[in-house]
Amino acid sequence: MNKFFGITLIVIAIAIAVVPAFTDCQSQGKALTTASGKEIPMKCHWSGIAEIGVAVPLAMVGVMAVAIRRKQSLMSMGILGVALGGLAIAFPAGLIGVCQTPTMICHTVMQPTLVSLGSVAIIGSLGIILASRKVKD
Repeated sequence: MNKFFGITLIVIAIAIAVVPAFTDCQSQGKALTTASGKEIPMKCHWSGIAEIGVAVPLAMVGVMAVAIRRKQSLMSMGILGVALGGLAIAFPAGLIGVCQTPTMICHTVMQPTLVSLGSVAIIGSLGIILASRKVKD
């Protein structure tokens, strides 16, 4: 059962890393322009970059869940996965956020998608925790 949850976390991590690359404002050719004419990325771009920082360790949690057979280690990986899933939700929802205009693609597509993927990561990690209780040491 841990293999199923581990592979699920790997797929979710890949999706968390890739979705912002196609759904932030910069991917749509939009950026903020300063008075001097310099373009700077919007908040949603930085949320997308932060999601890569969540996705890499989440993928490692998935790999470890597939490879590890020890009860305590699996439980630790599950707890770490829950925390990373929470961060995947928190970055676009409030820590960094997305653009304030409700019609922007980051607000309508990226944020709900990342919140959903983070929720699935939390559920998968809870599955690892519950399945680890049945593993014999």
